[in-house]
Amino acid sequence: MTDMTETVEELISRIKSHIVEYLHIDSMTAEGLDEDVPLFGEYTGFDSIDALELVVLLDKKYGIKILDSKEARKIFVDIRTIAEYVHENRKS
Repeated sequence: MTDMTETVEELISRIKSHIVEYLHIDSMTAEGLDEDVPLFGEYTGFDSIDALELVVLLDKKYGIKILDSKEARKIFVDIRTIAEYVHENRKS
């Protein structure tokens, strides 16, 4: 269960940690992730499998179900966008 009063900045920090943990990223730390850099591309090297892991993460940690790939593309732009979406839509 997460704190529903968390700010977007606090969520950014938490989501960075979740991403490193869930995606088993050994080459990066949560602090090393830049919240404003695109998640998919040269910076992270994330792929479609990582996107599925992010969908599972948001469901398990925040009660957010993403069923549409077009919606996912809008949300998974960068960590800040994810945090803003979670801040407005979380259920747990």
